Parts: sequence; C-alpha cells; structure tokens
Amino acid sequence: MGRQRGPHAASRCWEWECGALTMADPRGLDSVSGPAPGARRRAWAELLAGRVTRQKPGPGTGQKVQDSAVRLLRSHLDWSGLLLEVEGPPCKKLCLGPLIDHDGPEACSNLSTSFIGSALRDHASQLGVPVAVLSSQMAASSIVRMCAAGAEHAHRVLLDTEQRKKLSSLIEITQYLLAHSMFSRLFFCQELWKVQNSLSLEALWRLHVHNVVSLWELLESCADLQAVVSWLFRNLRLLCEQVEAPCQHTDIARAMLSDFVRIFVLMGFQKNSDLRRNVEPEQMPQVARDVLERMLLFALEALAAGLQEESPAHKAVSCWFSTFSGQTFGSIISTDAPKRFFSHTLTQILTHKPVLRVSDAVQMQREWSFAKMPPLLTSLFRKLFVILSPEELVGHLQEVLETHEVNWQHVLSCVSTLVICLPEAQQLVHDWVARLLARAFESCDLDSMVTAFLVVRQAALEGPSVFPSYADWFQASFGSARGSHGCSKKALVFLFKFLSDLVPFEGARYMQVHILHPPLVPNKYRSLLTDYITLAKTRLADLKVSIENMGLYEDLSSARDVTEPHSQAPQDVEKAILLFEHTGKIPVAVMEASIFRRPYYLSHFLPALLTPRVLPRVPDSRAAFIESLKRADKIPSSLYSTYRHACSTAEKNPENTAPGMKVEPNCVDEPLKLLMIALGGLRAAMTDPAQYDVLSAQIAVISERLGPALGVSEDDGSCEASKIQLSVLAPELEQQEQKVRVVDLLLTSFCQNLMAASSFAPPDRQGPWAARFTMTMCGHALLPAVLTRLCQLLHHQGPSLSASHVLGLAALAVHLGESRSVLPEVHVGPPAPARDLSIPEFFNSLLTCRTAESSRLCLKSVPVYMPLSAYRIIPARLCGGTWFCTAAISYSLCKFSSQSRDILYCCLSPGLIKKFQFLVFRLFSEARDPLSQEDTAGLAWKPLGLPSMDWQRAALCLWRQRTFQELLKEKQFHLTYRDWLQLELEIQPEVDSLSDTERRDFHQWAIHEHFLSQPAAAGGCDGDLETACTVLVDVLLDFCQSSRSHNHSENSDLVLGGCTGNRDIFSRLQEMAADLEQGPAAPYSHSSSRGHFLFRVFRRRLQALASGWDVAARLRKQQELLMYKRVLLSLPPLVLVGSPQVEQPAAPDCDEFFHLVNSELLNLSRCRPCPSSPLVPFSLACTVLQRNFCSQGGALSHDITVHFFRGLLNACSQSRDPSLTANLTLTACQTKCPIVLTSALLWWPRLEPELHCRWRRCFQGPLPPELQRLQEAQQFAQSFLSPDTAAPAPGPAWVSAAALHFVIQQAGKESVESALEKLDCQREELLVCLFFFSLMGLLSSHLTPHIRQTSSAKAGDSLKALHVCGEILGFLQKRKISWLVLFQLTETDAGLGRVLLRLAPDEYIRLLPLAFYSLLSYFDKDALIRENAFLHVAVDMYMKLTCLFVAGETSAVSTPANRSQELQSQAGAGAGLGTFSSQMAHPTNGDPVGLIRKARLFLLQSIPQCPKKSFSNMEELLATSGDWDPEVSTALLSRQQAVSDTDLYQEPHLF
Repeated sequence: MGRQRGPHAASRCWEWECGALTMADPRGLDSVSGPAPGARRRAWAELLAGRVTRQKPGPGTGQKVQDSAVRLLRSHLDWSGLLLEVEGPPCKKLCLGPLIDHDGPEACSNLSTSFIGSALRDHASQLGVPVAVLSSQMAASSIVRMCAAGAEHAHRVLLDTEQRKKLSSLIEITQYLLAHSMFSRLFFCQELWKVQNSLSLEALWRLHVHNVVSLWELLESCADLQAVVSWLFRNLRLLCEQVEAPCQHTDIARAMLSDFVRIFVLMGFQKNSDLRRNVEPEQMPQVARDVLERMLLFALEALAAGLQEESPAHKAVSCWFSTFSGQTFGSIISTDAPKRFFSHTLTQILTHKPVLRVSDAVQMQREWSFAKMPPLLTSLFRKLFVILSPEELVGHLQEVLETHEVNWQHVLSCVSTLVICLPEAQQLVHDWVARLLARAFESCDLDSMVTAFLVVRQAALEGPSVFPSYADWFQASFGSARGSHGCSKKALVFLFKFLSDLVPFEGARYMQVHILHPPLVPNKYRSLLTDYITLAKTRLADLKVSIENMGLYEDLSSARDVTEPHSQAPQDVEKAILLFEHTGKIPVAVMEASIFRRPYYLSHFLPALLTPRVLPRVPDSRAAFIESLKRADKIPSSLYSTYRHACSTAEKNPENTAPGMKVEPNCVDEPLKLLMIALGGLRAAMTDPAQYDVLSAQIAVISERLGPALGVSEDDGSCEASKIQLSVLAPELEQQEQKVRVVDLLLTSFCQNLMAASSFAPPDRQGPWAARFTMTMCGHALLPAVLTRLCQLLHHQGPSLSASHVLGLAALAVHLGESRSVLPEVHVGPPAPARDLSIPEFFNSLLTCRTAESSRLCLKSVPVYMPLSAYRIIPARLCGGTWFCTAAISYSLCKFSSQSRDILYCCLSPGLIKKFQFLVFRLFSEARDPLSQEDTAGLAWKPLGLPSMDWQRAALCLWRQRTFQELLKEKQFHLTYRDWLQLELEIQPEVDSLSDTERRDFHQWAIHEHFLSQPAAAGGCDGDLETACTVLVDVLLDFCQSSRSHNHSENSDLVLGGCTGNRDIFSRLQEMAADLEQGPAAPYSHSSSRGHFLFRVFRRRLQALASGWDVAARLRKQQELLMYKRVLLSLPPLVLVGSPQVEQPAAPDCDEFFHLVNSELLNLSRCRPCPSSPLVPFSLACTVLQRNFCSQGGALSHDITVHFFRGLLNACSQSRDPSLTANLTLTACQTKCPIVLTSALLWWPRLEPELHCRWRRCFQGPLPPELQRLQEAQQFAQSFLSPDTAAPAPGPAWVSAAALHFVIQQAGKESVESALEKLDCQREELLVCLFFFSLMGLLSSHLTPHIRQTSSAKAGDSLKALHVCGEILGFLQKRKISWLVLFQLTETDAGLGRVLLRLAPDEYIRLLPLAFYSLLSYFDKDALIRENAFLHVAVDMYMKLTCLFVAGETSAVSTPANRSQELQSQAGAGAGLGTFSSQMAHPTNGDPVGLIRKARLFLLQSIPQCPKKSFSNMEELLATSGDWDPEVSTALLSRQQAVSDTDLYQEPHLF
C-alpha cells in the first residue's frame, strides 16, 4: 500500500473498477467515459488474460483492490435504488442490500449506514453540492417511489407491510444522516410537498414519530397552505373511515388519528406556541384550526343530512367524534389547549348554519329532546362536557347566544344534554333563566325573553326529575306578585305582547298552561290578560282543542300533543277510582268537572266510567265509586239505568262485555318491547357503571319510552293531593295490569343492573346512575304504583324474595330516601293508623319483626358489592331469608362513604337502623358484650364479602364496623329503652325465633343489664327501676292503642294489646313492680308528693289526649281508659289503695285512684255511632268498653270493684288496726268517691263471700262496721222484694237508696210493683235519692246499647225505667216532697247534693232535661202552683234540651217508641193527673224533635197559669239564653208584664 504504482497499475485499477461496475449494474457501462477516439477496445477475456499473466499478487494487493472498488462504487451508484434496496438475491458478488437490511445484525447495520454516509459525502463533493441537500433529495425521492410503488389505489392513507419495512430502513439511515449533520429537514420537506398527492399520511406520521421531521416543520415548509389544509382534511377523513373498517392495522390508524388531533390542538389552541421564523406567526395555528374545523363541519353536515348505519360517512363521523376523549388528550391535559379547543368546538356546533328562526324553534323544539337527538350528537356533547365544568358550559352558552347567530336545534339540544348529563347544571340553568327574565323586563329585551322561554321549555321536556315542568315554572315566575312582570304596565304589555306573538307558532299545551295558570295581573290591567286568553282560545279552537274537554288529570307540564278526550277519559277514570279507593270520597276534580266542565264529564268521563261489565258479587272500588256518584246525583238516571241494564245483559253474554274497550295485544306489547330493549341497553352499559354520561343517555331513552308503555300520551305528574294514599295491610293495584307489568320490569331491571354494576365496581365507584334511574321511576305518575308494589313485595312476600331482589330493593329504598325532599309523603291507612310518612319511614313501616321470617327479612342480606358469581352458591333456603336492613345500611355506608353524614340521615330511616340493632342484640348473644378497641380498629368492608351461608358473621362484621359504630353515637340512630320495648312488643312468641327460655334471658339482659344502667341521655333509666316501669307502661299503652287499630276483630274481645306478642313484656312489668314493692322504699305508700308512677303516667297521657265530644275522641279516650283498667287489674291490688301511713289514723291514701274514678271512669260517655257514620267499625269497641267499665248507671264494673276491695284487705293486713283502716277508707269513700260504695252494693252478692272469707282468715273477727253498713243496706233493699215488712233503712240514706235502686232494676215486673208500694212510708231523703238513681237508670236505658237484646226487649227496659221513675215521682208529689233540686245540682252544693253529683257521669247530668220532659205525663197539675221554682226549672230544662238537640247530643238517645196504650192508660190513671196531663199523654214515636215539640207546648200552656212568684229571676235566665225560642220568650215576658201591671192598679191592703 505504501509503494508508488506506475502507469500500468493505475490502468489496471481503472479496469477493475469498470469490471466491478459492469457486474454490479449493466447500466454502468453507459455512464463511464470510454477511451479516447481512435483507441482500440480490448475484449473482456483479453483483459482477464493480461491480468493473469502480468499481475502477481503481492503483500498489499488485496487492500489495493478493495480501495479501488470503493472508489468505483462511490462514483457510479444509483442512490435512490441504494436507499430503497432491502435485500438482494443471494450471490457471492458484492451487494449493498444486506448492508442496509434493518433485520440484519447490528454490526452490519452500522456498517451500511456509515458506508452510505461516506459514499454520499464523496458524491456530493464530486457534484459540488452540499451533502445535506443531496441526501434530503435522495430520501424524498425514495419515499415518493416507495409510496407510489405499493399503492393499491389512489386514496390509500396506510402503508402495507413491505412499505413499512422499507420506510423503517430509510428512517434508520436518515436518522444516521441527521446525527452526522448530513441531512436538511427544510429541503427534505420542500421536496415532499412537490409531490404531496403521491404521499401517504402514514409515511408523514412515521417521519414525525421517529423525529426525522416534525409535522410542524412539514406544514411550515409548504408554500400553499390552503392546499395543505385540503390535503390533510381529505386524508384525515379517509383515515377515519379506515379506522372503523375491519382490518389488521386498526391500532395503527387509531394511533395516527390521535396523534394528528393532539398535534393540531396544541398547534392551534396553545397560547405560547413556538412559532418559527419562516412563516407568519398566525399562519400555523390557523392551518391547524382550519383542519379541525373542516373535519367538524363535515361531521355536522353529515349529521344534518342524515346518516345511515354502517355507511362510510357514519363511520367517519363516529371515529372523529371518538377523538374527543380523555385518552386522546391525556398527555396534554395539563395545558389549556384542550379546554380552548373544546370551547371553540362547542361554539362551532352552536353556530353551525344558523338558518332556523325563533318561530321554527318554538314549533320544533319538542322534537329535539335528549331521547330524540342523534346518538352521535349526544355523544359529542357528552365528550365536550368532560373537560368543561358546568359553570363554564352555562357561561359559554350564554356568551354564544349573546354574540352569535345560532343554530337553535344545536343550542336546545345542548341544553337538554346539559341538564340530563350534568345534575349540577340544572340549578345553573334555572338561575340563568331567572337572570334572562330580569334583564328582559328591565329593558324590554326581546332576545333575552326568547332565550329564557326556549331554554325553559327545552329543559322541561326532560321531565320533572331533571327540571321543573313548564307549568310549574310559568306559575312560579308569573303567578305571584314577586314576578318581574308586575313592576310596571310597560312590563305587563311587554309580556302579553310576547305571549301573543308566540300564539301562531307554539303548541296547544303551552297555551293551556297560560290560560289555566295565568300571570297575576292587577285589576286595572285585566284587559291585557283577557285579550290574550281570547286570542289563545281562538287559536286552540283552530287546532280543535277545547279547554272544556281537557281531561281531569291531564298534565300540563308536558309539551306532547294534546290527548283526545276519548283517550284521556279512561285514564281519568282509573285515577279517580284510585283516589276514591284511598280516601272514600268523590275526588274534588270529579265534583268540579260535573259542575264546571259538564261537556267533558257527560260526553267522555261518564261513558268511560259506565262501561258495561259483569258486576262482581262483592262490590269493588269501581262499583262503590259509581254508587257514590249516583247518591250525589252526579249520574243522570237514564244513563245509570242504561248502564245497569247493559251489565245485566253482560252477565248473560260475557263475550260482548265492554265493546270497543279492548286493546289489541300488539298495540300494548310493542311499547313494552321497546321499553325492554331500552332496559337491555342499560344493562349492557353496566360494564362501566362510572360512565355517567352513557348511562344517563340510556336512562333518558327509558324515560322517553315509559309513557307509551304505560298507555299515556304524557307524563302525568299531576296529583290531586300532595300525599300518596296507601294501605299497608291491603295494597292493591286494581285494573292496572299494564302499570304493574311496567313497574315489575323497572324493579327487575334495577335489581339486575345493581348486581351487574356491583360485579365491576363497589357502590361508591358506580356513579349516580342508580339515583337517576330511581328518579325516572318516580315520574309518569308511577311512584304510587312503585310504592304499592314494594309494599306487596316487602310486607307480604318478603320471605319468598331472592337475594338479588332484596339487595336491589334495599338499594332502591336508599335512593328513594335520597330524593325524599322532592317526593310526596305517604299517607298510610286505612285500615292502619292514619299518618303521613316520609319515604324512609314508609320503608321502615313495611318491615316488621313479629315472626322469625319477618325478622330475617329485616336483617339478613348478602353485601351488594359481592361478586355476582358468588350468588350461584347460595342455598335456596337462605335466598328466601335474605335480610333487608343489612343490605340497606351496608349499601348506604359504602355508597356515601366519602360524603357528609347529612346524606345518610336522608337515605336511612332511624327506625331501620334501630331495628338492625334490635335484631342483632336479639339473635346474636355475642353482640351483647361491649366492643373492644380491637374489634373495630382493623375491620374494613372486605369481611362483608363472605358467602351468604355465613350470614351471621356478615351481620356481626357490619355491627362491629367502626363507621357503623360511630353512626350509632348519633342520638337519632341510637336504640333506646323505649325503642327496644316498642320493637319487642311486636314479637309473637308462638312464631318467634327464640324459645321461651331464650326470650326470657334476653329480656332480663336487655332490661337489667343493658338499659337500666345506661344514662337517661343515652336512652337508659339511670339505674332507676321505677323509671324503667314508667317507660314500660307508657310504651305498652301506646302499643295497645296502635295494635287495636290494626288487629281489631269483631269476633273477639278487645284484649290487652290486641295481639299475643306483648304477654312476656307484661310479665316483666309485673316482676319489676313486685321488685319495687319489696324494696326498701316501696312506692305504694304514696307518701311521696309525686304519687305512684302508674297514676302519673295515666294523668300525663290523659292530659295529652285530644279533648272533644265527637265520637272519635270519646272512643279513643274510652280505649285508653280500658287499657288503664287492664293494667291496674294485672298489678297488685295494693296499687289502688296504697299501704297504710305510719302516722295515726292509719288510713291508706286512695286519692289518686279516687281522682281517676271521679274524673275519668265515672264520666265515660255512652256513645252509639249512627249507622251512616264512618265510625261504624268502632261500634263494637264502644259496646265492649261500656260493658267493661260501667255496667249500670252509677256503678263501676265488677272486676275493678273487687280489685279495690282486695287492695283494701291487703292494706288492712299491713296495718296495726285493720278494722280502723277499713272504716277510715270506706268513710273517705262516702265523701271523696261514693261510686265505690254504690259499686260494692251492685256487686255485693258476688263480693260478700270473698270479703267474709278473707277477713275471717286474716283477722279472726267480724267485718268492720262500714262493711257491715253495706251489708245492712243490701238486706234492707232485699226486704222490699219479700212479702214481709221492710227493714229500717241504715244511714246514710243515699247508700240505702242505691241498694234499693239496684234491687228494683234486677227484679221482675211483679216484684217491682210490690216494692214500689212499700215506698210510701220511707223517709223523704231516701225517696229523693231513689228518684235520682231512677233518673240515672232511665238515661242509662236509653244510652247503653244492649247488643244481645231484640228491639222489643230494649223498649221494654226503657218503659220499665220510665214507669219506675213515674211511680217514685208520684210518691214525691203525693207527699209534697220537693224534687226539683235534683235538676239543678252544681259543684257548689254541699251535703247530699254534692254526693249525688259525684255519683252521676257528666253526660247524664247534661241529659237531665231529656229525662225531665220524658216525665211530663207524670207531673201533677197542682205542682205548677205549689212550687214557685217549677216554672224556672221547666224553662231552664227546655232551654238546655234545645241546646242538646242543636249540638247533636240527642242523636245518641232514643225515647221509647210507640208507647203502648197500656202505659198511657196507666199514666192517665196516675195520682193528680188532670185535663192538661191527658192532653200531653200522646206518643212521641221515639223522636227527639217530638219531645221538644211536646215540651214547648207544655210551656206555652203552663205559662199563663203560673203565679207571680214563679217569674222571679226570669229575666236573668232569658238574658243568659239568648234568642233560643222567640215565641216562648215572648210568652214569658208578656205574662211577667201582665202580672206587674195588675199589681200597679190593685188597691193596697191597708188593714
């Protein structure tokens, strides 16, 4: 190599180069300069021969040959072919293909790139051009040739596999050249744009991705930017089509599209972009924006033209819209470019082709609701809403509307999507509309007014769960004085001018809203309103819509087409029947329609109601409703007769029933199928439950299809009442089969969707789909049906429900509770106690703990976030016993774990959580132990994912969970002693899950170990056993009242509590009362000023009861008092009497019992409800109550009487002087509570043996004197029935009179006659008292119902009582004994009058006027003159009798009907009866009015005969009565004046 070669060596080297070039490329001979002209050309063989003979290999020959070959190749290479060559045919000759093969070894690759770089440098030096220019030109030429060679068609944007390999090799070489500064990006880009139509989009993308040249540099180097924009738009469109086409390179196409979009967004919408100096600063961002805008324009125009599924345009649009996602912009989301791009895109959508006028929008906007929008457009809106906040969206929408001409279809579609997909935007839209209205009225801005109305109507189209209805909004905005329209006349004119301008274009429904809910207008501007109403009604007439023919329950909140009257009428009928069924009254809407809307009522409503059918044997709600309308004269007689005749015909020909009312099955099934398809789509979307926009869109479709599936043309959101009427014990969905099917579909779908969503994510990561679905179920007047169906499932079919059903229903209950603020209350009853409940409280009322099955339903459940596959292993016996409380509580705690506690308070009823605590305590003994810190510290939700066969452990895990225990610290959720008693009283022992022994142990633990020691602030008793007894009695009485209303049976007596579930708790009360009695401070001494706890409870409860004389109030009080008596009888009798006091005299303190008897037990009302009264079901209760308290007038029942005397004997046994104790107690009874003694006289035949036996056994002596006095009184009374002479009456006289009265009542007719004959010789005081007791007996015979007697027997009792009163009155009149004082008893009376007043109930005293005038035929004529006070008493009694009649109290009293002639003749033969008595002795026929008429006639005839002294104090009496009877008052005043005048003209008696 180091030696110098001669000329021959140079010649040989050149020859080698030519030979090598010839072998490498035949074309090389043409390119090499030949010898000079004239030189001889040698043959190839000669050249070879010469080399063989003349060339001798030496030490450096091989290296020389190699260097010569390299120089030859550098000068004569085809560079384009070299750069594209990948692999040549296998040969032993020199080939460059293997050197640049990208699949070759790394050493070979390095060798090829370095070789090519060296060759390019040499060649560039020979040509005199920069190597960078040469290499850029050759690379561009290679790319063009590669794209052109492999293109199968002219518009291909993707490379094939072979092209990608070649391009990869080229990129590798280019990167080497770039690294060694041998490549010009600018010159390379310019060369490419010269042949841009031959370029492939993927080639440019790969050049950008591998940093050969960026897309920015490519665009920057192009001279014709518009051509570049067109080329990019065309290729991007083709790329979108190929992305959706099935091919093996889809992933590459998607990556390309995402990169291009991301690059264009950064290039066009980033503030501080790196602008190059070669182009104007605004050109590059404009190019990027132009490309993006042209793609959006293409998509919007394609949507406007209508796209067919699977068409190329549909694929391209769908693919382009898919780029608006977080996946595309995830890497640049930190910049502000995506948000700017999305805002710009939203502006372009809203302003695209603003050709629609406002009038077009008013007419067409109901077709632009969310459910009717093209799915591609809704998906685009949803994607745009991801980055922009609701506030930014509403603000941007407002800005565009104020500054641009807009496409109203896109604007209103955007509003619908906004309120559907972003709940936070609903209030923002509402506030925006309010600002628009304020601005409109402030400056009469028509644009703001138009925008406000269009936006509100559009949002209202999406239903009340999303936005208030248009009717509600219009009424709230303009129906009060607070509206902006009322500020001036100018504003009113502006409003009505605007509404009038809308009339030719808007739908009938909106005009109906304006007419039925008109704006509030001052009277002086009333003409503006009337003019508009006239115009609107004229337009409605043109549309053939009549206000008068509107349905009763049509929903004005919907903008759908107005329903034809014949289509709306059946729906009105069904709803009216439902309301009638719940209230028992004709709905107000029906009554109003029968008066004010008679055309619709007569022509449509009644024909739909009176559809002929086969009438049921037991009248149903429809039949009862028809009969009620008939009684109210709301059905014409002819129409009713036709209906009855058609029904009779229908019974003979059932197949012809209800002609024209049958619906073809296909008409019903088709909407149901569409609804099922929509529900199936929601189920498919549950694979990602966090995608709220997708799920909301599908739920909107479901909501749209609910109306047709229910058979209604609009969302019937109106309701006559703000409450939902529901009967828990008998929930029915009569004649609503279609609604039942829809409700079942929705409930099933909700449960399935919840299970599917829970298999992918826990509740807190499922998004708000469940809440939105729940609100959809609350629309379309579905909520009553949903709640009724839930009542059927949970309350009546709970144990048979599967696990998934219970879990789904529990979650549904939680979300209904979440929406409690916008849902009406539920009015539970009848027959349950009438009360209004919130939704969570309603669900709590459905779950009872009475039986083992119902307890399991309340508690057991598989956690909702358990994998769906686990349910396949649940045994059938456990699926039916899943428990509701665990599901609801665990779902709530997991769903709202990251939110505030307030939402838990809304979702969960405190009663539900308390039931869970109650059942855990009751069923799991291990839960009764205090929880340690270790029990709650490490627990999470994972343990709740146990298989359901281990449900006990799952419930205990929830119990021990820290979050749950913290929740229990809240006062409203903590189980108190009172709560525990209320729940335990519901348990029915015969079907309890605990045995008798286990139940007793549980009671002992709960009372004595748990609640007794707890502080009162935590719901305990502070260790006070008396407090525990007090609370138990209070709760027991409450339970008895409520259970009677539920479990009343006319075939059984009203036992304590009305059910068997409370007997064990009552036993605990008896045990605790015994403990108190045996304690060191026995409460029965009554020494404490507070008194006995039992009577304190009674006093407090009686004060809390509603006062009144109506039948319901009196019955409730009677029921309450019956419970008191039951409690008293079950406790030791010493409670009534009390232990003797330590001080002398040793008399027990009975004041509390005496007060209860005098104030309550004595004053029980004898009410007999009218048969037409709605309180008829209580008549039996009333009868039983009377039988249990006061069997006779002026006496207590046997059981309470015996109980008192047993207590008296017990008190005597504790006294040092038993006889004195008994005497003092009975002496106190004479003045404080005389009815105790009269009761003892009534029951003496049964009471005496026990008293004698116990006294002799305990005290070994005779009865105390006071008891002997009662015995003597009884013997005196019995002597009247014997033929012997009557024994002398013991004192006091009223005791003997009472004994005699009871004996006469129980005696036969003959014995009564003989007994009355012996009265003539008795003392005056005894006769007066006996007359008083007979008056009480007379009133009692009228008031007390005798359910086992016939009508004749009842009349006989009344006649007997009347006869006894008359006979005794006759004796009094015969002996001139004053008896009028008995009709003027007052509390201020002393002595006998006070005692008698305490022996009579208050109602009897009020009814004395009736007894007074019932005895008119027995009055003596001479008494009118002899008794100066008679006229005063007669007038007073007449006035009071009239007041009783006016107050309706005489309705409970029936005077003897059809009195026999025998009685009249007996009365006429009475002593002292004259002509006047004969005139007055006509029958009253049992009519109180007849009695009043008789009394009035008596007064008018007797007033002229009364002496002057009878009129004293008459003016005062008349002054207090008012204008009670003008004729009687005039007669009295005239007679009084006449007497005065006679005195004036009479001469004085001087001597």
